[in-house]
Amino acid sequence: MKKHIITLLICLITLTINAQHNREKIQSLKVAFITEQLDLTKKEAQKFWPVYNEFDKKSATIKYHEMRTLRQEIKDNVSTLTNEKALDLMTKIESIESRLCALRINFSEKIKTILPPKKVIKLKVAEEDFKRKMLDRYRKHRGGER
Repeated sequence: MKKHIITLLICLITLTINAQHNREKIQSLKVAFITEQLDLTKKEAQKFWPVYNEFDKKSATIKYHEMRTLRQEIKDNVSTLTNEKALDLMTKIESIESRLCALRINFSEKIKTILPPKKVIKLKVAEEDFKRKMLDRYRKHRGGER
């Protein structure tokens, strides 16, 4: 029994370390991609990255923790939802989306004081391009395994 528990723990630790490594690798790729796309000066980069990283961390917490938890709750209970519970869940979703929007607006206001407007627009394009490239890479990787 102890062997099974130890084996399971080793597997879980390995998966956790691997997931952390993948997140760090993706984050590094994102930083390099955005830096290249925006062509930041040293002065801009010093001011930009702390603000961007704070925004990215907060938005990830909302998207991947709060929204994911809510989606799981919906998925687990979709067949037994009452109208009242569905309305409650819709209110929570709207609240999360509103917070994300407010966070994005706040970030945009801060970033406009650091970067010229053209680079702010380039940032939005770069973020979308990076997401698209990562999705394409994921799809190709998944397609190759079949």
